[in-house]
Amino acid sequence: MSARYAIGIDLGTTHSALAWTEIGSADGERTVHGVLEIPQLTAPGAVEALPLLPSFLYLPHADELAAGERSLPWGAEQPDVVGELARSRGAATPIRLVSSAKSWLCHPGVDRRAAILPADAPPEVTRVSPLQASIRYLEHLRNAWDNAHPEAPFIQQDITVTIPASFDPAARELTAEAARSAGYQSLTLLEEPQAALYHWIQASQGRWRKDVRPGDVILVVDVGGGTSDFSLIAVVEREGNLELHRVAVGDHILLGGDNMDLTLAHVVARKLAAGGTTLDPWQMRALTYACRSAKEALLSDAGAQSVPLVVPSRGSKLIGGSIRTELTREEVSGVILEGFFPKVEAGARPATRTRAALTQLGLPFAQDAAVTRHLAAFLGRQSGALSELGVQAQAGSFLHPTAIMFNGGVFKSRILAERVLDTVNGWLAAENAAPARLLQGADLDLAVARGAAYYGYVRTGTGVRIRGGTARSFYVAVESAMPAIPGMEPPVQALCVAPFGMEEGTDAELQSQAFGLVVGEPVHFRFFGSTTRRQDRIGTVLDVWQPDELQELDEIQATLPAEGRQAGEVVQVRLHAAVTEAGTLELSATPLTGGERWKVEFDVRGHAEA
Repeated sequence: MSARYAIGIDLGTTHSALAWTEIGSADGERTVHGVLEIPQLTAPGAVEALPLLPSFLYLPHADELAAGERSLPWGAEQPDVVGELARSRGAATPIRLVSSAKSWLCHPGVDRRAAILPADAPPEVTRVSPLQASIRYLEHLRNAWDNAHPEAPFIQQDITVTIPASFDPAARELTAEAARSAGYQSLTLLEEPQAALYHWIQASQGRWRKDVRPGDVILVVDVGGGTSDFSLIAVVEREGNLELHRVAVGDHILLGGDNMDLTLAHVVARKLAAGGTTLDPWQMRALTYACRSAKEALLSDAGAQSVPLVVPSRGSKLIGGSIRTELTREEVSGVILEGFFPKVEAGARPATRTRAALTQLGLPFAQDAAVTRHLAAFLGRQSGALSELGVQAQAGSFLHPTAIMFNGGVFKSRILAERVLDTVNGWLAAENAAPARLLQGADLDLAVARGAAYYGYVRTGTGVRIRGGTARSFYVAVESAMPAIPGMEPPVQALCVAPFGMEEGTDAELQSQAFGLVVGEPVHFRFFGSTTRRQDRIGTVLDVWQPDELQELDEIQATLPAEGRQAGEVVQVRLHAAVTEAGTLELSATPLTGGERWKVEFDVRGHAEA
């Protein structure tokens, strides 16, 4: 049975959403589409349907909620709580709240299938894995759809789930695994900045062709709850038709609204400390969640000058059992603008610092909080990104965008969007380039989900498709054979196994190189990615490269069964690379003799080194 709907799901760090486009309903580029109102608990026993599902999972005490207080329209009670009630309940009891599961899902330094969240929960709290938390959000969205559309079961529809453009292969595979575990069968992954642009195209109802022209370079700046993502999309003309090509994506940067909330919490904590009140770590977490809501109110509501904050007390000495203070618009604007969006020069680069040898288990947040410095570094690295498309970009120290689109809840604040636009246009003016214009019309809360649904519709063969393929070139390390030399590691070459832009549904075999794999034992490969080396092809071997050309990613591993061979025997194999229709990268190993084929799996469990 063919799908009736293309469903788009934004699996966000702080919010998730579901949108749909009816397949076969178009009149030209006009489509029938909408957003699902998602039933969720907003108070014990109270269910409301809201357009956004907060990406929070609350793990209540066994006696905390009475029978029936966790019931949802689609049946049996869950042992945990997802959504609005999870967020509000967790603000008062943060040790039972799972947040930022999406950021943990792409953290290579931990076992993402292990029960590690909440990271600082005491022993009596049952923890869950980042993978399990992601599955719960996806299950909730699936159940909400089936509850609203029994005539069109979720399992029969075309599903697109969005991911940050900077997700590496392991994080992409984990996201796909979470979706499959949640009952998603017809699944495709789509980068969030592309989804935002798809929404802009859909919302324009065909007018987008008047807003952009051949030679345009669209910079998508996406700052959400947990990550900052940058993408460049070029507008080219082919045989009289406009085409959109994604030409570059930035590095994975754990920098977003979560960092801003934590910064504001420390500002408030210092203010309280000056008055003689010291907060413990538990209260700091509660204050951080309170600052999130206050930040959103103060940056979006022109009338509010301050927002009251209430921090729960764990003792009995404070009257009323809580600490009361406030956060002002002036504090928020000063901290966020100057700390996260300072006006810097185009040559600015993110600062790095020497890290302590021991650190607490936590997310690998960016060391420099300035989004504008990360953006300057991204545009500087991509100065030659347009050469293969034949687009004549103006020469300069960085790639010059001609248009900017904002995405992510952070840019619901007009102040922050204007600061980024002014900063980039300052860089352009310094190199005598025309200012970039703002592409407006995106729904910042729902653009990604709406665009993902439209992409599913476009994949049926109607509408405008953004060309892109893989966002990086990928390489495996090949250790050179050489005699042992004291104090010297054997040199390593980098072998390209998937070039930049390799399209979904394509594959290729590496004929130029044979590898030796050990049967019966896990064998590990170092794995690299590059967002700047677009000229490399499958089989290209690099003897040397600049530090900023290749970034080391998760290692990959293969365990070959020893059937018919001795454990430890070395088998000569060739590698075969494929980009699946879902958008994940797969490698497999084929022996030179014999008909076996083994999948080379990404090590998504993380690893530690001494």
